[in-house]
Amino acid sequence: MPTRYLGSLLPSWKDYRSVKRTWRADLVAGITVGIVALPLALAFGVSSGAGAEAGLITAIVAGIVAAVFGGSNIQVSGPTGAMVVVLGPVVAAHGVAAVAVVSLMAGIVVTAAGVLKIGRVVSYIPWPVIEGFTLGIAVIIFLQQIPSAVGSKPGASSNAVVSAVQSFAHVNPATVVWPILSVLLVGVIMIIAPKINRQLPGSIIAIIVVAIGAALLHLPLARIGLLPGSLPTPTLPSFDNAGALIGPAFTVAALAAIESLLSARVAASISDTGPYNADRELVGQGLASIASGLLGGMPATGAIARTAVNIRSGGQTRVAAIVHALVLLTIVSLATGVVSQIPLAALAGVLMITAARMISIATVRSVLGSTRSDAIIFAITAIITVSFDLITAVGIGIAVAAFFALRALAKSGGVHREEPPSPAQPEDRHIALFRLDGALFFGAADRMLERVTRISDVTVVIIRMSQLQVLDATGARVITEMIRGLERRGITVLIKGIRPEHLRLATRVGVLSALRDHKHLFTSLDDAVEHARDHVRRSAFETAA
Repeated sequence: MPTRYLGSLLPSWKDYRSVKRTWRADLVAGITVGIVALPLALAFGVSSGAGAEAGLITAIVAGIVAAVFGGSNIQVSGPTGAMVVVLGPVVAAHGVAAVAVVSLMAGIVVTAAGVLKIGRVVSYIPWPVIEGFTLGIAVIIFLQQIPSAVGSKPGASSNAVVSAVQSFAHVNPATVVWPILSVLLVGVIMIIAPKINRQLPGSIIAIIVVAIGAALLHLPLARIGLLPGSLPTPTLPSFDNAGALIGPAFTVAALAAIESLLSARVAASISDTGPYNADRELVGQGLASIASGLLGGMPATGAIARTAVNIRSGGQTRVAAIVHALVLLTIVSLATGVVSQIPLAALAGVLMITAARMISIATVRSVLGSTRSDAIIFAITAIITVSFDLITAVGIGIAVAAFFALRALAKSGGVHREEPPSPAQPEDRHIALFRLDGALFFGAADRMLERVTRISDVTVVIIRMSQLQVLDATGARVITEMIRGLERRGITVLIKGIRPEHLRLATRVGVLSALRDHKHLFTSLDDAVEHARDHVRRSAFETAA
């Protein structure tokens, strides 16, 4: 692999050439994002089953590594809701220790994907699929918070809907009111705070209010619990059950790549901080997950919500994301005792509002109101995301989108019979002129074959291919079979205007060799028609003789 390409995947001093001008804005943005990220890191860690500590480690370690090695100047990385959705079943099936193993394995896969230039693949994911699994993720995140919101424990099922329903069986009627009120209070504060001042960190304010109220009133609310006062020492986890985690690791890797690249692409489109390098972004996110796993954290991805806060707060370079991680590290070092007293219900409220904000009613209406096929793709992806898992949903969503795209492409192709150019000649009634339009591939070839081979009472068939935009091997093979079938019936076939890009394929598949004579390939319609008329006249003379 060229040295220049490998160099483009590594950090460079050019990443920081504008810091002298932007450091103040980056500092303010980094502090702001750090404050916003704290409750999310805690909440996502708890919700995944790995614990609040794992969420903080991921936000700190992955936040720094991805900022330094990633391909976006403005992206903020850490634990996300989509990753929590995938990790929950892994923790339930294999235990908390499996998270670090999955993080390492997935990180290696994502890094390799970046080195192998797979970063642009995300551009092939259709918009309805992206919006569909985003809606599905939001629904799952919301449902996963119901047990904490009612002071219960999650149900035994790995499905978020079933588990949420099962959790009500363990509700304590005497104390259920307090977690519910805590969630409602968090929601109200998070909704009102931005309306008072856009810069107010509603989630932090809400958590502080609920935590103080719970402490003063001695409310029966479950707390986060003891947290370490520093980052742990890097440790290689046990790979005893690595074989059973290969599937989850690839699922996590695919999700990390998709979410990170989508976030980076959106960030590049709404900021003027320069383009992003998709392959380098994968390398950075892969290294971030590896580093996080070595310290007991979770897999990391780019976080669009925190990235958006970074952009709105004035962040311009990678320094902002680095500062955000350092802010979290400072909190871990100085305030773990305070953080450990945060009620889980407060974190559940934060994630419920976060999940609700992930759903844009305007976007949903836009997708549903676009085309029927897009609406179907959107709905199928969302339903499968909630019912099964994200990667299955994305795969099926893409497959359905491909089906509709191929159907539309097939409909764009057509076979049209035309009259030979004027002035009309008596021989023209024995000539059939067909024009092939649009696309002729495996989805449309049979329709064309049926239309042409039904022709009768003609001596010559002229096939115009100059207007054919798309031709694949199946389409070329059908043309070959059609020519041979017509020739067996004594009908001479002439071809006019094979496009240069189709000539090699047509030659290899046998279109040209199926013609009765190599002279039956024309570049001019007038020449082809004149040859056809002459052939009809000669056939009539031979019949009369």
